[in-house]
Amino acid sequence: MPPDLRTHARTAGTALFNWWKAVTLEALFVAVLWLIGLLLLHVPLAPVWALIGGLMTFIPNFGGVITVIFPVLMILFSGHDMYRLGLVLGLYALIVVIDQLALQPLLLKRVSRIPIWASILVPIALGIVIPFWGVLLAPPLLAVIYAFRRPKDGTQ
Repeated sequence: MPPDLRTHARTAGTALFNWWKAVTLEALFVAVLWLIGLLLLHVPLAPVWALIGGLMTFIPNFGGVITVIFPVLMILFSGHDMYRLGLVLGLYALIVVIDQLALQPLLLKRVSRIPIWASILVPIALGIVIPFWGVLLAPPLLAVIYAFRRPKDGTQ
């Protein structure tokens, strides 16, 4: 393998590894948010649903919906009132907003040096152009693109 190609492959690999670290931290934070919220709402098996919520962070678009199904079913089957069901759905909305508009952009900026504006706007734009795959591929593509960008003054 030519040295130049090896350097580019190493840069891309490092960028993808850093992106994976950011997503893993995001999943941990989302799991903690779910755990705190579900424990406050006295949802049965809250630690299990929080763990599933953290793992579902790795699945774009559908992961959050899959996450909220289980606590909602637990509320419905345990005979709690509809007020608590509304609180669980509100918790889901709050976690999605915190995750997508604050947590994910900040972690991508910190770990992969992706600007916050890019981590919010590029998935939306690619989601319009290539509906499912655009949202799925936007964060790792951004990590690789920004890994190849060099600062103009030579500092990092």
